[in-house]
Amino acid sequence: MHITEGHFYMNNLSSSLLASPTGLAFLNLALAFVLGMLIGIERQYRQRTAGLRTNVLVCLGEAMFVNMATHFGVEGTVRVVSYVVSGIGFLGAGVILRNEGNIHGINTAATLWGGAAIGACCGAGFYAEALIGTIFILAANTLLRPFVNFVNRRPAMLSSVDTDIDLHLVTNVEHQKEVLTLIQKMLFTQNILIEDIDIESFGDKEVEIKLQLNAYNIKQSHIDDLVDKIKRNPHINQVFWGPNLSD
Repeated sequence: MHITEGHFYMNNLSSSLLASPTGLAFLNLALAFVLGMLIGIERQYRQRTAGLRTNVLVCLGEAMFVNMATHFGVEGTVRVVSYVVSGIGFLGAGVILRNEGNIHGINTAATLWGGAAIGACCGAGFYAEALIGTIFILAANTLLRPFVNFVNRRPAMLSSVDTDIDLHLVTNVEHQKEVLTLIQKMLFTQNILIEDIDIESFGDKEVEIKLQLNAYNIKQSHIDDLVDKIKRNPHINQVFWGPNLSD
């Protein structure tokens, strides 16, 4: 009899706690903590800028804001969510690094953004949606990685270029006009269109000539052969080419 009454009391207590705003907030934040931790563990394992604690804090923070906003009705909730999403954008921008033309951290920033969405679902009480979203975020960061690595290796196997390229030449100042005229003639005979030319100082006695070329559907081997011919010119000190990275 006492055991039955004890169970009945505990069931009523747990039901009353979950029914209260405080108990519901605890459940929302607890789930946000667990799901944010799952996302963060994968990021921490890969030694990303935003690791375990950052992802947990983002998820918890979003859940707290949304949980608070639910007390102000639907309109207040929507408004708070939109503001917090904008704020997460600034946080994500802080983990994006640019180094010598290479951009790092975009995936980490996107993961933070997704983690914030998970936190918002938890704060609003959409537990199933939060769990499903977490599964998909983890899948994007793990299951898609082999496919991404495969695609990243494909440019080396492609037979042609489908984008603009930058051709860089370094020559002495006194040979600048001669070299530029020669290169223009060579590119003209190869039907390669020059879209832009930029000349900058390269030390005290040299200049760098950068030509932006429209190399659409031109074989890489063809471009490499062209670069080899350019290298034979005694007035050209350096020459190399690569994809155009400007917008």
